[in-house]
Amino acid sequence: MDRPYDIVLFGASGFTGALTAGYLAQAAGPGTRWALAGRDRAKLERLGLDVPILIADAADPASLAELARRTRVLATTVGPYLVHGEPLVAACAEAGTHYLDLTGEAEFVDRVYVRHHERAARSGAKIVHACGFDSIPFDLGVLYTVTQLPEGVPLKVSGFLRVSGTPSSGTLATMTTIIGRACQMAEQSSRRRSAEPLPAGRRVSSLPGGLRYVGGWALPMPTVDPRIVGYSARLLDRYGPDFTYRQHYAVRTLPAALATAAGAGAFAALAMVPPVRGWIRGRLKPGGGPSPGRRARSWFTVTFLGEGGGERVVTEVAGGDPGYDETAKMLGESALCLAFDDLPDRAGQLTTASAMGLPLIERLNRAGLTFVRKS
Repeated sequence: MDRPYDIVLFGASGFTGALTAGYLAQAAGPGTRWALAGRDRAKLERLGLDVPILIADAADPASLAELARRTRVLATTVGPYLVHGEPLVAACAEAGTHYLDLTGEAEFVDRVYVRHHERAARSGAKIVHACGFDSIPFDLGVLYTVTQLPEGVPLKVSGFLRVSGTPSSGTLATMTTIIGRACQMAEQSSRRRSAEPLPAGRRVSSLPGGLRYVGGWALPMPTVDPRIVGYSARLLDRYGPDFTYRQHYAVRTLPAALATAAGAGAFAALAMVPPVRGWIRGRLKPGGGPSPGRRARSWFTVTFLGEGGGERVVTEVAGGDPGYDETAKMLGESALCLAFDDLPDRAGQLTTASAMGLPLIERLNRAGLTFVRKS
């Protein structure tokens, strides 16, 4: 509490950053000491918010260190995180400042664990990645499902996403970066496995699901979310002695499943070719995103099937526009939760489930996302 700010939002002049700033302006209580940060004061001033503005640059470690020392919680929307993110993590780990981001880059998450987890654990900093649509609906949805099942028994959870939304140029740029670094991602994952201790006497398996039919077609979903869920399960004994999670993208018809798989495969294949990848990135205008009208028509639903101890439950996490409006809400509420709620005494690289868990679920329910048990 001796620091001048409770929360600082870094990168608020970008598309998602501006939405998050607007959300915090509405949701932060009158006693919340918060500020905006970035390298361009004029752009931050154009947001029209009556909060302090701090100047820092992702390429200037000294300015990031000063920023981290001035706040208790630092949330960043400046990506791709593989390019811009690590110096800020290092500054927060050193200063004992809680850190939040929106990354969906598994290589970045693994690299941060290898390089900064121990330092953050010693300083008391909570380093929490993927605090938006990647990966809160899945990470907290699985935690919510697990709490509906018996304790101390093997548990199996499957997640099925249905979504309608439009990606921004920043999201597409991040996707092309990930696709072009498959070898580096595998190498960093191996280093993470060597550095991270396994839970004693417990087993965790968390992977993209396989093709299956469950009243509709379920496709593999090779995103960062299963990795995040798996790390939560390794950290939390509540997931039982033998935990399995599989994640799927759900469509209603076989033609839709084939079209989705073909489109994703074609994009991935093209993005693996360096000249094509460069051409795609060159056509992506930074800072853009879907219009308010398009976002108002967007939605997502994740249905979870949980089994264990002879019981079976169905739960659901649902909300509006996943990539932007709800992501801004998730990041904003995560920052408020870290700043003000009574949370487990853990530090180092964590997840939303292990760092905040049920208090964050309660906050998000009050803010309009729904976590419900269906049966």
